[in-house]
Amino acid sequence: MSEPPRSASPPDAPQRAEPLDNLRSEDGQRLWVERLSLTNFRNYLSATLEAGPDPVILVGQNGAGKTNLLEAVSLLSPGQGLRRAAFPDLARAGGDGRWAVAGLVHARPGVSRLGTGLAEPASGRPRDGRTGRTVRIDGETHRGSGVLADYVDTVWVTPAMDGLFTGPAADRRRFLDRLVLCFDPAFRALPGRFERARQARNRLLSDGVTSPAQFEAFERVMAETATAIAAARNETVTALAATIEARRIRNSASPFPWSTVLLDGTLENELTRAPAIDVEDAYLSRLGANRERDRAASRTLEGPHRTDLNVTHGPKSTPARLCSTGEQKSLLLGLTLAEAELIARRHDGAAPLILLDEITAHLDEHRRAALFEEILRLRAQAWMTGTDLVAFEALKGRANIYQVADGQITSLSD
Repeated sequence: MSEPPRSASPPDAPQRAEPLDNLRSEDGQRLWVERLSLTNFRNYLSATLEAGPDPVILVGQNGAGKTNLLEAVSLLSPGQGLRRAAFPDLARAGGDGRWAVAGLVHARPGVSRLGTGLAEPASGRPRDGRTGRTVRIDGETHRGSGVLADYVDTVWVTPAMDGLFTGPAADRRRFLDRLVLCFDPAFRALPGRFERARQARNRLLSDGVTSPAQFEAFERVMAETATAIAAARNETVTALAATIEARRIRNSASPFPWSTVLLDGTLENELTRAPAIDVEDAYLSRLGANRERDRAASRTLEGPHRTDLNVTHGPKSTPARLCSTGEQKSLLLGLTLAEAELIARRHDGAAPLILLDEITAHLDEHRRAALFEEILRLRAQAWMTGTDLVAFEALKGRANIYQVADGQITSLSD
């Protein structure tokens, strides 16, 4: 029998988030991209965009390359970017397979030169879409993107996320884990270690292995990493719930409604009642006891890879998955703004980069104005795309505005 979802903020122990206005950073501490340069990236042969710390608006026809610019910005932070594309696929068609994205970024440690790309032509498609990505920070080369977590935080909303609440639990875990990573860069290694051990255990099960000794090492790694993953998620969701509550108190009539966020996972629930070492030992014991059950299912049936994030529309007390499409969009924006506010609190008021693709397409004038005011209050450099400049009229004089057409970028701010 599954356990009930775990509430992020127990009723008997409410947590109040500190008002954001008390945590605002000085102008020099804001997180923003001053210059973005692309070489052989997507539909761009070569392009450079220079901006100030205010929001960035990219307008142009569909297919002009607006989303490609957001994707480039997202690659200045850890991971595979907002499209999760295989890195060889980011190279410009007709090129030699190499591509580069570089940014002069006002990052958390200070102004930094960040760059990433494929430095050598790809010979065939790598088995792992992440293979080959190189990162350079102030001229020093790094393998892998995890180091970027110390420099840049990003949150984003794209049209592909419209099904977040109705799609698979894996999408919601990924949404949550990006936020966890903003506070704990070491978290990035944990899911990978767990997955490698889980896959090795699954192979033993499928091969008919019965010797306990061959399972024990993999199951111990699974137990250690699973408990650490669950603990990190619990801490993050509790902090997110406190931020949502602070936003509700500040503006209960926001068009981006408050929500409840609950983790539904065995280990996450157990950690609310028992010390981590006991939870780890209990999970290790269950892995050993359930080998035959998992063998019959051809997969491991318990662990952080099965956890879900349940979201409920607060004012209506309705699960997000049952809300209308418009309500789900508003809930998603509310969650994303809460994420951005939480990150700002954790980093001395410096809000993350916010990437919003085609964000005005399904928002009425009232919601657009509310969204823009939220972004300005956060003092965030939000990168927003759209086909109609009129939709961004409320930001005139308070944003960097660019026309995007055929791989060319033209400033309209003047």
